[in-house]
Amino acid sequence: MRDIVLDTETTGLSPANGDRVVEIGCVELVNFLPTGRTYQVYLDPEMPMPFEAEQIHGLSDDFLRGKPKFAEIADAFLDFIQDGQVVAHNAKFDVGFLNAELEKIGRPHLTSTIVDTVRLARKKYPGASVSLDALCRKFTIDTTAREKHGALLDSELLAQVYLEIVGGRQPGLTLATDATPQGPQAAVTNSDNGAPTRDVRPPRDHQPSDTERAAHQAFIDSLTEPVWNW
Repeated sequence: MRDIVLDTETTGLSPANGDRVVEIGCVELVNFLPTGRTYQVYLDPEMPMPFEAEQIHGLSDDFLRGKPKFAEIADAFLDFIQDGQVVAHNAKFDVGFLNAELEKIGRPHLTSTIVDTVRLARKKYPGASVSLDALCRKFTIDTTAREKHGALLDSELLAQVYLEIVGGRQPGLTLATDATPQGPQAAVTNSDNGAPTRDVRPPRDHQPSDTERAAHQAFIDSLTEPVWNW
């Protein structure tokens, strides 16, 4: 199972009002383990940054000037998510913005399976706050690096939240660390765009045997209400 935990930063709340994506951040999980591969890019929204939005994510017109336009990175982004299941917090927001960007360049909407962690959390913890900050507090996930919203950092935090919700997080697992992601398609923040590099734990060197695969499939087939069907 390949999950792409995804977040975006935007110029506002609605693509229908002309708002655009200014940052995309993704973290790859395979079988509920971080692989070390991430994708991150800042984008020129081709419009002025509203003051209110800049206060949330800190991305100014000056910072975004000269960054690529969505059309320039669409292929790399789609290559990264390719066959993965997209995991997002309030997924309708992020996927709606990405589909609007794809429409602008004449490309079809995303066809990935979408998992909304807000929906998962509300079902598992009815009545509790399900904001990303609240869930990080619930699971004692360190958010000290989160002075402002950032798509890659929020994806790293959300990946930990997601693994807690589905029961896959390992003790001591931390995705938001300071080093360099691995993988041929990994794209990360670096000195070229003004943000620090990051790293995550490398994948385990293990391929399941045919017996293990058969046992795993038998277990999956025995489940009556798996979380990925919610």
